[in-house]
Amino acid sequence: MAPGRGPDRVSLASFNVHCGVDGWGRPFDVVAGCAALDADVLVLQETWTPDGGAPGLAALVAGQLGYDRLEVGLAHGRLAAADPDATDRWGPPVRHHHDTLRLDGSRPGRVRSGPERPATSGTWGLALLTRVPATRPGCTDLGRLPKDPARRAVLQVTVTVAGRPVTVFGTHMSHLLQRSPVQYRRLRAVLPTPDRAAVLAGDMNLWGPAVCTLLPGWRRAVRGRSWPSNRPHSQLDHVLVTRPVSVVSSSVGPSSGSDHRPVLAAISVGPCSDKPPPGADR
Repeated sequence: MAPGRGPDRVSLASFNVHCGVDGWGRPFDVVAGCAALDADVLVLQETWTPDGGAPGLAALVAGQLGYDRLEVGLAHGRLAAADPDATDRWGPPVRHHHDTLRLDGSRPGRVRSGPERPATSGTWGLALLTRVPATRPGCTDLGRLPKDPARRAVLQVTVTVAGRPVTVFGTHMSHLLQRSPVQYRRLRAVLPTPDRAAVLAGDMNLWGPAVCTLLPGWRRAVRGRSWPSNRPHSQLDHVLVTRPVSVVSSSVGPSSGSDHRPVLAAISVGPCSDKPPPGADR
């Protein structure tokens, strides 16, 4: 690899880690799940950092796997301990919904009767991890929608791929019922024009065709169902690229404990194609 040229390709992944627990509050090994992805750039949504100074999930992943870390807290809340009545399901039925995670400012939900589970207070957030040289780190606040208990943000770094700068953005968008198209307009103002080499990775809380409609000029690098992880029927997690970026490979990762499956793509810089990447699920 020539000095300053950077690698000829870079792998990226987006993974909503659900605070490192399943729907019952049982922890899973987030570090092992991220290690299996083996991504050069990793965007993590729903990270959790407990109050009191203990390292959070993103810090553990970065420290154990050798990543540089850019992280932002988006909401404060409480994460409940594992439910003693947990079954082999990922989580309880909706009609017996627990508050395994309760963000400050969220509306009261239906909680299953029984003794309250002990909980840890902490910060729910977003992280962008890199193990390739990166410059120009940044964070742009996307604000908070009235029906969303969390503010939203987009993180960014610039990496060099085949001698050309590529800006990588990571985010976690609000839900459609929270009027996320308003937020997409804010995001669009942050992103570069589609003629510049860039990648956007994140839990977009929206289906691929709608995302591309709201972000004209961007195309999907990964096509495949990512949610819910036990029986996925929808793709809410995306890696999107602009015209100068070529998709070398892409996939949806296996379930590892979260309610989302990770999505992965390897990219280079060169002629683009509107065809689905190899192995893509239409």
